[in-house]
Amino acid sequence: MENIELDKSKLTTYPLASRPSKVSVNHFARKLTGKESVAGLLDKLPGFLAADDLKSVIGAIVSAHQRQRPILLGMGAHVIKVGLTPLLLQLLEKGVLTGIALNGAGIIHDFELAYAGHTSEEVADGITGGNFGMAQETGELLNRAILLGDREGLGLGAAIGRMIWEEKLPHRELSLLGQCYRMQIPVTVHVAIGTDIIHMHAAADGAAIGRTSLRDFDKFCNLVAQLEDGVYINLGSAVILPEVFLKAISLVRNLGHQVNNLTTVNMDFNRHYRSFENVVKRPTLGSGQGYQLIGHHEIMFPLLVAGILAQLDD
Repeated sequence: MENIELDKSKLTTYPLASRPSKVSVNHFARKLTGKESVAGLLDKLPGFLAADDLKSVIGAIVSAHQRQRPILLGMGAHVIKVGLTPLLLQLLEKGVLTGIALNGAGIIHDFELAYAGHTSEEVADGITGGNFGMAQETGELLNRAILLGDREGLGLGAAIGRMIWEEKLPHRELSLLGQCYRMQIPVTVHVAIGTDIIHMHAAADGAAIGRTSLRDFDKFCNLVAQLEDGVYINLGSAVILPEVFLKAISLVRNLGHQVNNLTTVNMDFNRHYRSFENVVKRPTLGSGQGYQLIGHHEIMFPLLVAGILAQLDD
């Protein structure tokens, strides 16, 4: 092989000032005083990556709210388990969220908190002896509410919310489902049979669970059909709700409903395939914008809510 002499003195160069650059000191974070308001803190964040995305998401939600466009939230049960229900209720009371979708575990933790003021058993302690998931009231009362709701043509979310509110459970004021029932805000529950502890109990009725959850899917599709220029947030659901959302988008578009200029947001503490593809990417193809904010719910969601409230108060 020939040995080629490379004369670096003949390299073609250009002035640094003429080169486009992705990073500028103009976008650096600004020094903090320790006395910033939430709006002041957000304003001083660096203008890069997730910090920019967070500010864009806050702006999109506030804009949609001000234009009276729908803002839907799909969420996993972990959001309830880390104590974020008061902030969800705050957004609901201000009319920011127009509908909520839950997985099956969501009704369990919301019910147990409303009924007993505590939830989330230690699985490892109960699984070896077969005691995991065997709380009597959880299995009996939730399954009874689903059965009664089915007989009256209710969806699963409304059936549980009605039971929590009308039976005046001790902590119903902190119940997401109960308060949604009181405020007449749609909350839908999307169940995979066998994934939730109440399915193990003798009172479980598969037909009632399936019918009430299917009614909720239809209700959710009705909400998604109106999501043009709106916002969909997936908060902490890695599989069930991203799949439900994608099917709902396809169904309503097949029926001729325009769901364009959509802003989608995935918030979770890990990156997952389905939530990225089915929430952030696919539904916004050709029209819309998707964002991914990765971080702990108990930190990221309060920051998001604080930013929303700060702009609304302005």
